[in-house]
Amino acid sequence: QVQLVESGGGVVQPGGSLRLSCAASGGTFSSHAMGWFRQAPGKEREFVAGIGWSGGLTNYADSVKGRFTISRDNAKNTVYLQMNRLKPEDTAVYYCAVRLVVRATTDPLDFGSWGQGTQVTVSS
Repeated sequence: QVQLVESGGGVVQPGGSLRLSCAASGGTFSSHAMGWFRQAPGKEREFVAGIGWSGGLTNYADSVKGRFTISRDNAKNTVYLQMNRLKPEDTAVYYCAVRLVVRATTDPLDFGSWGQGTQVTVSS
């Protein structure tokens, strides 16, 4: 089974950038589609971005489209989330996860092997 560890979170001013990393160990990372999610206090976990096993297919939540970019390096067993033009409403704990189903989906229930998360705070 794949184990995931997120890193790269921090405090950034509005308009700034961060790059999150999600390092995988165990299992066969390169055969899995992956997703990034986030959860703000008092809110449900929401889909942010997804990427196919080869990196050729990606999808994004409307709220981050054009600002965030998901990518992966299968040689390094790592998936990334480049976040630009950050807004205060992007503040949340960010998680990566393995997609468990074949179809493209944004439902957290279709993902597993969740990491521990990394905090992103956007504030002036």
